Amino acid sequence: MKLKTIFHVLIISGFIVLFSCDKKSSNAQYSNTVQKNRPPNAVKAPDFTLVSLEGDMFTLSDLRGKVILLNFWATWCYPCKIEIPDLNKLQEKYQDKGFDVVGITLTSGSPDQISKFAEEWGMNYKVLTDIEGKYETEKVTNNYGQATGVPISGVPTSFIIDRDGYIVKTYIGPRSEQMFYNDLKHYL
Repeated sequence: MKLKTIFHVLIISGFIVLFSCDKKSSNAQYSNTVQKNRPPNAVKAPDFTLVSLEGDMFTLSDLRGKVILLNFWATWCYPCKIEIPDLNKLQEKYQDKGFDVVGITLTSGSPDQISKFAEEWGMNYKVLTDIEGKYETEKVTNNYGQATGVPISGVPTSFIIDRDGYIVKTYIGPRSEQMFYNDLKHYL
């Protein structure tokens, strides 16, 4: 009887070792999948530091390892307002999968005005603005336009950034939750 029990334990242990996946193989699988899905013209996302509406400094590279939907928008922009509920839904549904929406507000007034707007619209994602009115958002906008070859001349303009920090998709104009998700799902 003991021999039979030992035999079963060895068989079960063998299956566990054979079919378990460690972090290393999981990361390798992710890396292969991302590289396969990454467009050949993908470029590294320019890093930046801006301030959140809560007054905290925020640096994009702090989110390395996450999938990011970077959204340039403005409080006065009607198409941006249409897109906000969809961005809220994406943030809510996929944040547990290592996904974040980050909004950079352009020419939208003081942080207090932007905070009131964000609260009225129930924005559940990180919203960034200039640091002490120094026009950093303008620099970030220019850097993204130069990096992608797509000047940001209107809002909303959005970018999907993969876990390795590459811009893999650019959108000009508003998109629905489903349209964003169709492109995001390959990187989540």
